[in-house]
Amino acid sequence: MKILHTKPGRQRGHRYFCARDAFSMLEVIVACAIFFMVAFALLELVTRSLVAARSLQVREPDPGIILAALSLTNAFEEGPMSGDYEGIAPAMYPGYRWEANVTEVGSNGLFLVEVFTHSPKENKGASQISTLFWRPNSKPGSATKGRP
Repeated sequence: MKILHTKPGRQRGHRYFCARDAFSMLEVIVACAIFFMVAFALLELVTRSLVAARSLQVREPDPGIILAALSLTNAFEEGPMSGDYEGIAPAMYPGYRWEANVTEVGSNGLFLVEVFTHSPKENKGASQISTLFWRPNSKPGSATKGRP
């Protein structure tokens, strides 16, 4: 019977790795540094692109802002109203004006409110929104006066 001599801790059929078979710690650190530099450069590029896209957006006021403010009132009077957006959103929409027309459409206190927003640019058209409000505590309007 023949006995094979092996070194302590070494089993037959297993292969030991020498230092040339693996990456050194320095190589791993350099690879990670390159990866993170590229990743952060791409993130910076995306961030700058988003900031540039946001700066190109045209910010125009929504006439619904005026409707929201009018919805807080308990009573309406028929007729025109107007103003600018400085009172609602200071320094956010310079030069923009709004006009509203309130008309009673039902004798039960139903009012039609139409709001127009005018741009400071002459060639830009007005945006418009309209809605109905029920305000039974309002002064009688044209619909009530016309009732027999």
